[in-house]
Amino acid sequence: MQKVLVAGATGYLGQFVVKALKASGYWVRALGRSAAKLAPVEEYADELCVGEVTDLDSLNGLCDGVDIVFSSVGITRQRDGLTYNDVDYQANRNLLALAEASAVSKFMYVHVMNAGKLRHVAMIQAKQAFVDELKRSRLDHVVICPTGFYSDMEAFLSMAGSGRVYLFGDGSSRINPIHGADLAEVCAAALGAGESQIDVGGPEVLTYREIAELAFDVLGKTQKITCVPKPLISMVVGALRGLTPVKVYGPLEFMASVMTMDVIGQPNGQRRLAEHFRDCNGTIGNTSGDDHPLPV
Repeated sequence: MQKVLVAGATGYLGQFVVKALKASGYWVRALGRSAAKLAPVEEYADELCVGEVTDLDSLNGLCDGVDIVFSSVGITRQRDGLTYNDVDYQANRNLLALAEASAVSKFMYVHVMNAGKLRHVAMIQAKQAFVDELKRSRLDHVVICPTGFYSDMEAFLSMAGSGRVYLFGDGSSRINPIHGADLAEVCAAALGAGESQIDVGGPEVLTYREIAELAFDVLGKTQKITCVPKPLISMVVGALRGLTPVKVYGPLEFMASVMTMDVIGQPNGQRRLAEHFRDCNGTIGNTSGDDHPLPV
């Protein structure tokens, strides 16, 4: 039985991956920042390990006896004073160093679709820097590039619940987002395959306007959609880049980039976005407050 370390086991995708790997017959060691955070995967993991991926000294022995390392470690909002470089690059580099020093044979990393077109984006630079190092390492590797998660699309449901959805550009760009459980199954299957990179999407391709309309339909609310012209967004991001730290302009820069290009991966899974929105209805969508731009 092969043994897999799951770093990022307490995150949205990581929890699904722990379950999918266990269901596929792997022995699983789950890494998290605390025992409390690891509680949701305790019944599925064979071993729990507490440590900070940004602190190499806290990870002693982490990869001992492990055949495969899986990492979905990364941040979208900067907290605790940590930067994209601290987490998306250095934390994963710490994991890679431990894997290289042990008998680990394969490293799977969850990246971002279209990263090659987004090297100028602050949120992508640290991720891509790590991928570049992973490709230079002696380890067999698999880079999973999802289009976007259904959990990301919940932002549209939240905006619709507040009364108005804001789109970057004209809303005609397309994406096929994927549910975390479906992506986890792809990841589990890919561990035994020979591919080095897999571009992954969900079962249906939608424009961002269609996603916004779907959110209103699920909530039973009148559609109010405002499109922010791409030149205006570029101007705002440019100004923020010069006036604010990356934790402020970074998320907006990323969303402005991905929402104005097609992000379509190989279709996988059966779960549909409308079903996910209906599952969320009442807990996310029915919020009150002022109109606000897309949160990330």
